[in-house]
Amino acid sequence: MKADTITKDYVKDADIFADIFNYYIYGGRQVILPEQLTERDSTKIVLPYGADGAVVPVQKFRDVQKLYAAMTDGKMEYVLYGAENQTEIHYAMAVKNNLYDALEYAGQVEEAAKSHRKEVKQKREQGEKNKKTPNVGEFLSGFWKEDRLIPSVTVTIFFGSEKWDGPLSLFDMMDISDPDVLACMNNYQINLIAPAQMSDNEIMKFQSSLREVMLFIKYSKDKENLNRILKDNEKRFREMERRAADVIEVITHFGIKYNEEDEVIDMCQAIQEMRKESEQNGELKKAREVANNFYNLGLDVEKIAQGVGYAVETVKEWLGLK
Repeated sequence: MKADTITKDYVKDADIFADIFNYYIYGGRQVILPEQLTERDSTKIVLPYGADGAVVPVQKFRDVQKLYAAMTDGKMEYVLYGAENQTEIHYAMAVKNNLYDALEYAGQVEEAAKSHRKEVKQKREQGEKNKKTPNVGEFLSGFWKEDRLIPSVTVTIFFGSEKWDGPLSLFDMMDISDPDVLACMNNYQINLIAPAQMSDNEIMKFQSSLREVMLFIKYSKDKENLNRILKDNEKRFREMERRAADVIEVITHFGIKYNEEDEVIDMCQAIQEMRKESEQNGELKKAREVANNFYNLGLDVEKIAQGVGYAVETVKEWLGLK
């Protein structure tokens, strides 16, 4: 499977998704609960919006988007959370995410207008009087004075071991320094999660398996520190959910082998077995090279086998004598 597909499926999980936004918005505090997130269709998302709380569809654009609903001060509040997964650095991410948020809000305005028109039509057909007559501005925009947008928050998760060297805002993508011009413009900042730019203490604020995924990716090319984090977090690495192991393998290409039917993976054991196999393959390669060199020097196969520590029949096979 492709890295994009595996990371998207991983982030879609409510526990992982909630962990991302609890980290980014609340510093790791468990404010957003998985059960408060509503899974949405891949092409449409339903929002409680418009006349009398009418439910209307809004186009979905992001990799993963969920609706968060929570009771606050006696009333229900909603927030749309969107996650963008990147396995490669995207140098126009600020424009991409800004467009997604703008389209989201434009879609909400349009759907609110549709909802109001639908209500007016239904009332007319039923011979009922509308609760409200919109003024000119409301009629033209379709968005009534008391209507409110549902906030949209987008976070980009970079599943790479290198540092994100792309622009982090719209202004970073521009070559202009005139403060008067900049004062007339609205900047757009990327909400970025990138393991290489996070301290271990920051990564430890994740409560799900995303903690181990980020730590492993961060140190995947640093054997000493990788051994350290495996030891310091041994219990969690020995009980890793398979989806998290899949993300680690597809991103780092570490060569870890495990039974894909297992739901829990012992990553420590898997890495030990991988390293042992690698060492054995290295020793075998060296023995074959030595055997070939001795054979070219005219030594008997029996003596060569004794010298490299392998059976005569095995050495003959190496040398093409069978």
